[in-house]
Amino acid sequence: MEQVKGLWRSLLQPGLLGVAIGCAVGGVDAVFGRVLLRLSAVRDAHVLPLVLLLPLGGVLIAWAYRTVGRGTERGMGLVFEAGRGEAAEIPLRLIPLIMGGTWLTHLLGGSAGREGVAVQIGAAVGHGVGRRTGGNGKVFLIAGMAAGFSGLFRTPIAAVFFALEVMTAGALEYAALFPAMTASFAACAVSGALGLEKFQAAVSAPAGLNAGGAAVLLASGILFGVTGGLFARALAAAKGWAAKALPNSLARIAALGGAAALLLMLCGRGRYAGLGTNLIAQATGGGTIFWFDFLLKFLLTVLTLAAGFQGGEVTPLFAVGASLGAALGPLVGVDPAFLAALGYAAVFGGATNTLLAPMLIGGEVFGFENLPWFFLVCALAYLCNGSRSIYTAQRKLAQ
Repeated sequence: MEQVKGLWRSLLQPGLLGVAIGCAVGGVDAVFGRVLLRLSAVRDAHVLPLVLLLPLGGVLIAWAYRTVGRGTERGMGLVFEAGRGEAAEIPLRLIPLIMGGTWLTHLLGGSAGREGVAVQIGAAVGHGVGRRTGGNGKVFLIAGMAAGFSGLFRTPIAAVFFALEVMTAGALEYAALFPAMTASFAACAVSGALGLEKFQAAVSAPAGLNAGGAAVLLASGILFGVTGGLFARALAAAKGWAAKALPNSLARIAALGGAAALLLMLCGRGRYAGLGTNLIAQATGGGTIFWFDFLLKFLLTVLTLAAGFQGGEVTPLFAVGASLGAALGPLVGVDPAFLAALGYAAVFGGATNTLLAPMLIGGEVFGFENLPWFFLVCALAYLCNGSRSIYTAQRKLAQ
């Protein structure tokens, strides 16, 4: 009997709670994701008038956080603090605030992602469940993070390992493994059942790669890692400069939002607005990619997020990596679509200081037959990113 009770407490109960967390978070992810895609379509159809409203929308976002969102401004920083026991709770009012702020950011053309929303929603739900059931708050927070990532991107294996490894670089939170698994797969199933589609693209490694071709791919891993690390460094520096130069959050988002709107219209009339899925589709599908696409997406994403707009970094990082890979392909004699797929995963890993999640998301999105190449390229990106992360609250194992 004691063994049964021990099994219930250590495995079955956390797993069942993970399923509950995953179902709830997957449902919210589906609503959030489908509305976001619809708003993005509206923006693409009316780029000029909507992008010009970006500064006004930014002021509305900043005002909402100032008036009813106090205590939630730290975003992912708050998630990390709660995971380490430094914050008692993640206020549930964070959920409507970050969803609404991200919807408005994307409707008006801000260059931002969406995973920050999903992961924060999942963390808030998971941490709340842990506190209310007397369980380990950190374990269920990690399960919620996995659910948020999986429900949105519908890559459940990568989501599990992203949640396990992102809190502390170089360490895996194995205590949360089973609830993270059940939460991740439940969220993926629910969001899929509710109509949220998964991005997939078929790419194949070049047949008969010689030593020179293999060396080129490995060298690309170094470049992707450096790019990811530079993105993390640039984002931190831009946020620090913006907060110092414009300490009033309303003035900051209005001024930098105006600059972003101007650049978005001058540079491709909205080509770099929103998530960057247009760039990903062209890069991995043989479309037109310019050598400067990755750079402009990089810079406009940094500007948008430094201003204080809501969203995340991951999907723009996918776009930066895919665009960089596709632009490099013809120069080094490698299939641009294949190198774009490697860049998609490796720049994400370089910017988040994670290893397992990027190689697994490469497999889930582009095919597990390419996993050996994702492993090699993502490993080099991880080793060459300068130990930088877009999540400034991430700790290193040696600390």
